[in-house]
Amino acid sequence: MIPLYYDLHIHSCLSPCGDDDMTPANIAGMAAVKGLDVIALTDHNSCKNCPAILKHGEEYGITVIPGMELTTAEEVHVVCLFPALDDAMAFDGYVYERLLPIKNREDIFGKQQIMDADDQVTGNVERLLIGATDISFDQVFGLVEAYRGIAYPAHIDKSTTSLLSNLGFVPPDSSFTCAEISTFDHLHQIQKEHPYFLQCKMLSSSDAHYLEDIREPDYQIYARSRAAKDILEGLR
Repeated sequence: MIPLYYDLHIHSCLSPCGDDDMTPANIAGMAAVKGLDVIALTDHNSCKNCPAILKHGEEYGITVIPGMELTTAEEVHVVCLFPALDDAMAFDGYVYERLLPIKNREDIFGKQQIMDADDQVTGNVERLLIGATDISFDQVFGLVEAYRGIAYPAHIDKSTTSLLSNLGFVPPDSSFTCAEISTFDHLHQIQKEHPYFLQCKMLSSSDAHYLEDIREPDYQIYARSRAAKDILEGLR
């Protein structure tokens, strides 16, 4: 097993709340400057900038895992990661049809820009990506597994859009093996109140919407190799 510095929760300029400077090339470049080994691109309810950032990851020698931050019907955010681009893009198509049919307004929510491998804008996503889907929290884990991916609740210590803020408890039939926490400061209290997290691998990623917020090389995960499939297997 090898140790890998990671940041598995990063937004690009495809997310309406993401800064325009969060282009695929800039994200990969900043991750390289900061000394990260593996990152995941996890835009809101979309994987459409994953093809571009995978190319830049190869150029910078960084493993890029294609992913998404899915919003469930309960407005709980869930990180979804996939071993291959084809799996991520197939899931992207499934999720897009299950978004609320609300058109994005750039003047209110921000741009939703699709970038190519040259960091040029090739289009914009029409539906608002920060809305909820009709996928329930209970459904999402088996659904992502069907696409060969892994899913886990995002920023469980956040006061909004998290499992604990929106549901208030861990459903008794939950099957997730990881969970993300913004800071480890209150982990012990959360584990005391919700013992399910004692059996989870706890991750802390940046949820970056600006380049400077991408995680420093603070924490490591372990995997048999730097390949995305081996990293996800380690998280399982």
